[in-house]
Amino acid sequence: MKKKVLSVLSLSIAFWMNAQEKDSLNKNKIEEVVITGQYTQQSINKSIYKVEVIDAQQIKNMAATNVADVLNQSLNIQITPDTRSGNSTANMMGLDGNYVKVLIDNIPVVGDTGLGSNIDLTKLSLNNVERIEIVKGSMGVEYGNGAVAGVINIITKKSNTKKVNVRASLQEETVRDNYDLKKKGNGRHIQNLNVDYNIDNNWFANISFNHNQFMGYEGESKGYKYFERDNQRGFEWNPKDQYDASALIRYSKNKTSFYYKLSYLYEKFNFYNPEVNRIPLNDGMGGALYESIDREYNTKRWGHQFNIQTNIGNIRYMGDFSYQNQDRKYKDYNYDIPNRTVRISREDRSYYKTDVIYSRGMFSNFLNNKTFDFQLGYELDYTNGYAALIAGDFFGEAVKRKIFTYSNFLSAEWNISDRFSVRPGARLSVSENFDNQFNYSLSARYKTSENSNLRAVTGTANRFPTYDELYTYFVNINHDVQGNPDLNPEKGFSAGAFWDQNFMANDWKIGYSINALYLDVRDRIEMVLVKDPSTYKYMNMDKYRNMLFSANVDFKKEQLALSLRGSVSGTSVALNGLYHTSPTDYQYLVQAGASANYKLKNTKTAFALYYKYTGPGRNYVLETEATGFRLGKTDDFHMMDFIVSQPFWKDHMELSVGVKNIFDVTTINTTATAGTAHTGAADRLNLYYGRSYFARLIYQF
Repeated sequence: MKKKVLSVLSLSIAFWMNAQEKDSLNKNKIEEVVITGQYTQQSINKSIYKVEVIDAQQIKNMAATNVADVLNQSLNIQITPDTRSGNSTANMMGLDGNYVKVLIDNIPVVGDTGLGSNIDLTKLSLNNVERIEIVKGSMGVEYGNGAVAGVINIITKKSNTKKVNVRASLQEETVRDNYDLKKKGNGRHIQNLNVDYNIDNNWFANISFNHNQFMGYEGESKGYKYFERDNQRGFEWNPKDQYDASALIRYSKNKTSFYYKLSYLYEKFNFYNPEVNRIPLNDGMGGALYESIDREYNTKRWGHQFNIQTNIGNIRYMGDFSYQNQDRKYKDYNYDIPNRTVRISREDRSYYKTDVIYSRGMFSNFLNNKTFDFQLGYELDYTNGYAALIAGDFFGEAVKRKIFTYSNFLSAEWNISDRFSVRPGARLSVSENFDNQFNYSLSARYKTSENSNLRAVTGTANRFPTYDELYTYFVNINHDVQGNPDLNPEKGFSAGAFWDQNFMANDWKIGYSINALYLDVRDRIEMVLVKDPSTYKYMNMDKYRNMLFSANVDFKKEQLALSLRGSVSGTSVALNGLYHTSPTDYQYLVQAGASANYKLKNTKTAFALYYKYTGPGRNYVLETEATGFRLGKTDDFHMMDFIVSQPFWKDHMELSVGVKNIFDVTTINTTATAGTAHTGAADRLNLYYGRSYFARLIYQF
């Protein structure tokens, strides 16, 4: 397999390297700007933090349909799908989505289990996204609770140079070898529309709409019509249907700008139960009903956001205000499989319901001094609603909760010279449910040359316990699994050094970077056995450490762009059982990636290739309390996508075709997963549904 991968890469790169067509458009490319962790919008070269940027052109080249698709190409970010619930979350630096803060325009996204944490990335479409900014490491001063492993900030478009701009697209994809357009057919079907309108010099408006319909993938299962009693009914990847829309109005004049954005999401997710029940009819003829108790999830999310940036004298103020509501309901029904009818339908119940009022404000430029200044900020969120228990594990009653958290943060930026600047920062968070939390940060940037920067960043962040960790109560004759209202927040610390260099050589624009990052998380919350044989409780027990070393190099020459990336991460986890403690030696994971983009000058045909390798993973798992911990292993795998795009009709239309997941990755072997309190460990990880082919047609006016 590895030889095959190298062969395909070599042939593809050789093709592009031998092409002779040239174009000079990239020479005049405007320098990228970022906002994550900055006082104001800042060029990426001058940013105090190391920010990874995935811009709109890269997103378009990938033919991605949601944020999860895009981040799958990033090193040290693994998208973890749950085929039972339909959610996919980001795993960063070995930590799950609870430790990653997901934002849209600096506002944490409301999700099923919290604000900004453990967000389902498949619910975030790319229809109106300008770029995605990623910062790894603890960012507790800037972004508060949950920003332990890093921050993902999705920036949407809020301006356009044209008076009117209309963009519409249709995308059809196979799901492995399945595809058709029937109502109950197969494949993935995506449509979106985006309209920008500059009303006058000061006012701008935008509306967008996106529909993403995934018809499911049976895999080794037999589909929803199957009624043999062998647990083969249903889908490996259950169907879901998403609609999302947004509208924005923006005003900008002189030093003041503000905008209001309304967004809406609706998702329908069907879970088809593999268990089939046979119910005798007692009709004297041996007749029987064959039915399953299936479940339909319906998620609705509303978002209102208002942002203002203005000057109060010399003081610069930027304020965000938002109200978000997400309600995930479920409905169980008895489905008569042979007759394709619903026999009994139960009422809808809220599974997760969250209402959040959030505000974040920052005051800066107090001294109006380019050498030294400081920023004062506040953040508050009021969360109210229900937190039911995780799908597929517990089906208890929802737990009502109200949480109010208020924070103040302060940072100062001292430009000691034209080359050297430092920024210390601190945050105090006050919560009615937990002890006060204090976080700090210290960042420095040294300009080693005109096109080279050295950055050093340290910081802390806390993670408040989730509602499942606090309030789980699942007790019967076989199980005793309980949350712990006395849990303490987890505490994360990170330190990193980042060096980047850019230069020109024989018309090649070359850039490379070398990065090192250390992350330490204490008081980690885990479910542990506290009493034989089956009494489990969430406890502050474990420690987690991760060391990450990475490097990348980029080559650009007119129409050709190549990128090579590599990383090694080591993870040490101190796990505790009732009678055993795990070894704490580091286990290492190697990842590598490459991308290549080339455009023919005369025909404007564009070629894009993306590749990512994830090496074998190892970690300790508790086998049993009798035998203790063992070292488990997860197999390595390769991912590759190839896309060809061709504009026509004076660039108003563009047709793209391609293949995703060329190496047909579906599930991989693993012995590195532990069982839960009442289920055994899985020996396979269900990562993808395999190779797919797609065609996309874009119209732009």
